[in-house]
Amino acid sequence: MKFTKMHGLGNDFIVVNGFKEDVRIIFKKAEKICDRHVGIGADGILLVLPSDKCDLKMRIINSDGSEADMCGNGIRCFARYAFSRGLVNKTSITVETLAGVIKPEIIIKDDRIESVRVDMGCYSLQKKDIPVAGNPNEEAVDLEISVDDRVFKFTGVSMGNPHCVIFVDDVESFPVERFGPVIERHPLFPKKTNVEFVEFKGQDRLKMRVWERGAGLTMACGTGACASAVAAYKKGIVGPKVTVSLPGGDLFIEIEKNGRVYMTGPAVEVFSGYIDLSAL
Repeated sequence: MKFTKMHGLGNDFIVVNGFKEDVRIIFKKAEKICDRHVGIGADGILLVLPSDKCDLKMRIINSDGSEADMCGNGIRCFARYAFSRGLVNKTSITVETLAGVIKPEIIIKDDRIESVRVDMGCYSLQKKDIPVAGNPNEEAVDLEISVDDRVFKFTGVSMGNPHCVIFVDDVESFPVERFGPVIERHPLFPKKTNVEFVEFKGQDRLKMRVWERGAGLTMACGTGACASAVAAYKKGIVGPKVTVSLPGGDLFIEIEKNGRVYMTGPAVEVFSGYIDLSAL
């Protein structure tokens, strides 16, 4: 099977062209393919597929073999791959995902792909959309969650996938590896959740670390950056344009009054190769 390795701010993916490759076996062997010792190594796999209602369809398989609804860093890599391979011949494309139609735009400067700006759709704070247990029509703002010996306040945000945003004083020293996996699987979140730990750095800047649902600790999460910006915006501590700093780099998030969110950031192709799936 031919593959291409890509990353968005260090959040890395194996991209497979489903127009040319039989992707059915990938679902069975995703964990081994993503294993950094016996496989290629990645946070997840992106499948480029035909769509009957959009330009293309994206399916996302996490490193634990589960399927994700959406991935912010993944959609940027997906868009760059599709454009550079000629699968689309325009810079603004539509992509079918489990979270709905996502619209990335390739930003070209001096004949090179500089970044990808993505219309991420509208956020939701309603419990039924995230989902969070409780009254489905309530907003999941400043709720409490008890984990081990700690009680945290969090805001739940749906960006097509679930997020639990927790503000902390010092994100660098915060034990993400301890609390992230427990919150991911907490009974409050019937479909599990991504967990963002966020530090306020100014009216237009946040610093974030993330524990991703199905992938664990990663260097960046695009939908998580959007969710963190939304949570901070709704609390009134940042404006509608926010730079979110992650271990892998920065993402620029824009929030419109109608609830639509835009994310801009890089997508990098690292290498291509072949893997013998029968050896896994």
